[in-house]
Amino acid sequence: MRESADIPLVRTIKERCRVCYTCVRECPAKAIRIVDGQAEVITERCIGCGNCVRVCGQQAKQVYDSIAEVEMLLCGGDAAAIVAPSFPAEFDDWDHRALVGALRALGFRYVVEVAAGADLVAEAYKGLLGKAGDKQYIATTCPAVVTYVERYYPELVDALAPIVSPMVAASRALKVLYGSETPVVFVGPCIAKKGEAKADRFSYDVDAVLTFQELRRMLHKGGLSPERVTWSEFDPPLAGRGRLFPVSRGLLQSAGIPENLATDEIVVADGRTRFVEAVKEFYSGFWHARLLEVMACEGCVMGPGIGDKGPLYRRKTRIGRYVRTRLASIDPEQLRRQQPLFEGLDLSRRFSPEDRRTPEPSFHELAAILERMGKYSAEDELNCGACGYATCREHAVAIYQGLAENEMCLPYTIERLRQTVQNLAVSKEKLAHTQQILVQAEKLASMGQLAAGIAHELNNPLGVVLMYAHMLLEEHAHDGPIREDLSLIAAQADRCKKIVAGLLHFARQNRLTLQETDIAQLTEGALRLIPVPNGVTVRFINELDDPLASVDRDQITQVLNNLVSNALQAMPQGGELVIRLWGDPDEIRVSVRDTGTGIPKEHFSKIFEPFFTTKAGEKGTGMGLAVSHGIVKMHRGNITVESNADPGSGPTGSTFTVTLPRHGAPQETLSRSSGNQDFPEMIE
Repeated sequence: MRESADIPLVRTIKERCRVCYTCVRECPAKAIRIVDGQAEVITERCIGCGNCVRVCGQQAKQVYDSIAEVEMLLCGGDAAAIVAPSFPAEFDDWDHRALVGALRALGFRYVVEVAAGADLVAEAYKGLLGKAGDKQYIATTCPAVVTYVERYYPELVDALAPIVSPMVAASRALKVLYGSETPVVFVGPCIAKKGEAKADRFSYDVDAVLTFQELRRMLHKGGLSPERVTWSEFDPPLAGRGRLFPVSRGLLQSAGIPENLATDEIVVADGRTRFVEAVKEFYSGFWHARLLEVMACEGCVMGPGIGDKGPLYRRKTRIGRYVRTRLASIDPEQLRRQQPLFEGLDLSRRFSPEDRRTPEPSFHELAAILERMGKYSAEDELNCGACGYATCREHAVAIYQGLAENEMCLPYTIERLRQTVQNLAVSKEKLAHTQQILVQAEKLASMGQLAAGIAHELNNPLGVVLMYAHMLLEEHAHDGPIREDLSLIAAQADRCKKIVAGLLHFARQNRLTLQETDIAQLTEGALRLIPVPNGVTVRFINELDDPLASVDRDQITQVLNNLVSNALQAMPQGGELVIRLWGDPDEIRVSVRDTGTGIPKEHFSKIFEPFFTTKAGEKGTGMGLAVSHGIVKMHRGNITVESNADPGSGPTGSTFTVTLPRHGAPQETLSRSSGNQDFPEMIE
């Protein structure tokens, strides 16, 4: 039979959850699992301590609501409310008689202080510790601690004191007076009490649990306030020093058990971290204490079901003030008269282990997880706690157990973000470059279509003009004024024919004929074909270990001729021409550098456009670089230029660099139109 009902005591409202991991840090049972950056409470691991509810600044944690259950119980007309002794910490603005009257107004027939059950429990502990022997016990007044031991230290189940909590004791005492069928509702500050009441072996003792916050909502709904209710006193059984139970060491004072710090027979611990460490030390056998009194909160006055946000000592003061007032007015004779009624009342209970521990990773598995978060050595483990875990290794263990994610590590996330920003910057640069290429491609495509149409239309009339010009020249073979005019017509028509030929070459569909070629020999051959003007020195630098590459020999020769011719024309006063070859196993690079006049920066974006030229007069048609650009792109290569035309910025001149792949272009790119270029590097 199961001890606990595993009801979802706390759940996350996903719409409110933010990436803060505060609940992970505050959960002593590590019952919070992070999924896609959101916290999820694992019901079977939750001990109901409510720390996650208390610390969540976004109010994303929702407690199991019992109001509907209580309203159903109230319909019977004979329900009893048992009120936790911590109520003065919450209802400081209410006299206790007003609160009792309000509960009666809600429909409760009986209203009893749980402190009466605390008195019975205190006597039971006193008797337990008074027995001979050296057996060690862990107090079981806090249900969150009991669940924690059962689930995470099942070996200590036998050390749990076999005594019920004050809530159960008060319920059993109440039923002695008012009947065993009386429905009982506990009203208090504790979320874990909801789980305790639903446990199989206590389901007949307590029917429902209301937190103080839920009670306030019911009072508000009913329009009840201290001024609008009939004041009344608590019903029997009457309470005594058990009212001290909600503060730390309250059990000891109620039972009259002295805490001797010299002997360490009694050890007290409270709060999220202290109670966990205390149980751990108890398990290690370091202590020889007879009793370990532990509470998951810093006393019940700090329970998560309390709506008042006052500090700890202010709440303790309220409890102390109430206890002093009540003890001063207590009738000891009444307490003595009710004692025989509860003699023989069963206050015992048993426990059963519910091991919820998860397997630990091996050394190598842990190291692998840490490396995934960029932690390759101890120096990389910052233990900053931003993930909600005290150390990087605890975080790595939680990842192995399926409770955490890599992204919870702040340094890891920052590093990934930095890399992403860098990648975005590179992508942006590539995008800008690609955009420029697209613009150039669009220009070339339009020019290619226009050029093809113009070239075909002009070819025939130009042929007729040339034919008749030469016929007339033959008829006027002797010198005469008309012969000079006819020669000018023939020369200009021939120039037009060359322009049209360039247009056709630019626009027509070219197909590469690839063959393995010695680029060094090809370059030297191209240089021999071009006459070098006086005043120009030529240097050829070959740094290639392997000069072979698969290219179209004729078209690459044309590219080299165009680049060298342009370089020579850029140095009318003489200078130096340097052709350099170098590369790597995948690419060969050819640079043509001159010390000429250079290219102004404002012309850089136009130099590969058809018909654009900076040469004066009739020295150029502006087709050489456009055609060269198309040929290089068909080879899946690249052509770039660096130039300086400002003597004030340094030596003038230009350097054109052609990059060609050694292994040629894929078949689908071999017949691209040089005027309608798709630029293969854009579709890689």
